[in-house]
Formats: sequence, structure tokens, C-alpha cells
Amino acid sequence: MSFEAKSHVWDGIATIRLRGELESKSAGRLNRVIEEVATQELRRLVLLMDQLTYLSSAGLRSLVYAHQKLGRGVEIVLVGARPEVAETIRLTGFDRSVVMQEPTGA
Repeated sequence: MSFEAKSHVWDGIATIRLRGELESKSAGRLNRVIEEVATQELRRLVLLMDQLTYLSSAGLRSLVYAHQKLGRGVEIVLVGARPEVAETIRLTGFDRSVVMQEPTGA
């Protein structure tokens, strides 16, 4: 499956919708999107992950990259991660560096 990362920034909040498989071939694409949103003054990065079907170690490195690139002053929120994706994040301990939440609404 292919990978898509679409971003939107408004009022200090960057939202990136992730779709497909985030792995070594697609991680660079997410890194470029992160670099684009990082040029703006942000207080929060929201990653919509309900359509992310796979997260490899390279994909996880992209999430760590976002954390490092944006700095401690920017809260990172992972919304709607599927159980298998959430498990990868938890096993590495990265869940202690971000906020993980279920999607709101239906």
C-alpha cells in the first residue's frame, strides 16, 4: 500500500493525516512534511493515524524526528492509532514523549 501525508496548519496547530504504510521508502516523505510545518510557529502537532496501517522502525524514526525538529515547546498528539501501530509506539517507549488519544466524534 502507498503512503500519504497531508498537512494543514491553522492558529499554531499543524495537523498531518497519515494514510497507508509508514516504512523506510515513505519515511522521507513524512520528514519533508514535518520540515514544511516546522517553518511555522507551532504549539501543537496533531498526527491523525486512524488510516495508518503499518509503522516500521524507519517510520518511528520519523516520529522521533518530528519531536526533535519541533522541540520541547510543541506538544505532539497521536490520534486514533490502530492497535498494531500503537503497540509499536508503546514498545519503544515513545508514548511517554507524546500524547496518544482516541479520535473524538464518530
